[in-house]
Amino acid sequence: MYEVNRSIALIRPRTPFFDWLQALPGNIAEGLTLDDLRSDSNALLIPPNDDAEDALAFIMERAESLFAAELSDWCEDDALWPDTLDADTFAVWFDVEIHTILTDLVDAPLEREQFEPFDLPQAD
Repeated sequence: MYEVNRSIALIRPRTPFFDWLQALPGNIAEGLTLDDLRSDSNALLIPPNDDAEDALAFIMERAESLFAAELSDWCEDDALWPDTLDADTFAVWFDVEIHTILTDLVDAPLEREQFEPFDLPQAD
């Protein structure tokens, strides 16, 4: 076992996200429930932090880009996204769960792959 020098933030969708997802054309979320989405949500490695409030502040400083990433996982057409992707709206659409300690139970070294962000249009 190894303690990893990171903390974790789980981004769990709430009802407004689920409602948006259900309203998308093509029934892409057919058969999914909000519980399904929340049980397998995105986990983010963040800087190590003993204070959950500081870790939450780290996430909220990045709320707009995290919001866009969550939406683009389901719909690349940003014309179908909500008009506002600010931190206040993010807090309504998602719960953030912080875990300050991360332990690695695997002996193999961690592997990293470069994240390739979507080329999203910038607001004018």
